Amino acid sequence: MKFIAALVLLPLFSALAVRAQDADQPDSPLQNREMSVALFNHQDFTGWTFCMKGDANPLQTWSVTNGVIHCTGKPIGYLRTTQVYSNYFLTVEWRFLKIAPTADNTGILVHIQPPDKVWPQCIQVQGKHDHQGDLFLMEGAESKEHKGRDKNTPIPLRGPSVENSVGEWNKAETICIHHKVESFINGKFVNETTECTLDSGYIGIQSEGGDIEIRAIDYCPLKY
Repeated sequence: MKFIAALVLLPLFSALAVRAQDADQPDSPLQNREMSVALFNHQDFTGWTFCMKGDANPLQTWSVTNGVIHCTGKPIGYLRTTQVYSNYFLTVEWRFLKIAPTADNTGILVHIQPPDKVWPQCIQVQGKHDHQGDLFLMEGAESKEHKGRDKNTPIPLRGPSVENSVGEWNKAETICIHHKVESFINGKFVNETTECTLDSGYIGIQSEGGDIEIRAIDYCPLKY
């Protein structure tokens, strides 16, 4: 029996050894992260621009107080970088101040394509309460896992929600590497999509009903 057990476990140990070896290779994206860059300076919206429905005044929706971004969630629209990014590790620390029906939604937009409009072609990491980490392919963007779904149907979480209670901070981490997007919430892998038709673009945060605060938006380039 011991001999049989050894035969069964040998392939598992071999696979783990290969994965460990791969993690040390120079082309492993997470082993080749460079110094993180804060995209939000905790003072103002330098490096960012806005797109709001009906050309509404964005400063009635978005503000910075005590080093933290506040978004009222109304009207809908988004805050986005003025620079295009590809191959990166993105960290957003945010929380809901309160939620109510139809007022519990936001999202992280990656690979935003011009022109600016509500909504642009991009990939959305869902920020809706209890659904953080769902992935939407928006306005014609496509991927292997999304084929056959309409634009309003997400690629769902791989398991139950792992977000914290309303009022507590959540950490949403997104890896964009070539044509693949991976989503982690509070340190746990929750979703991915591959063979995406987009692999670069602006980075944005949605105003979509949720009364939220954001205390950090950090970008880390990946060498791959």
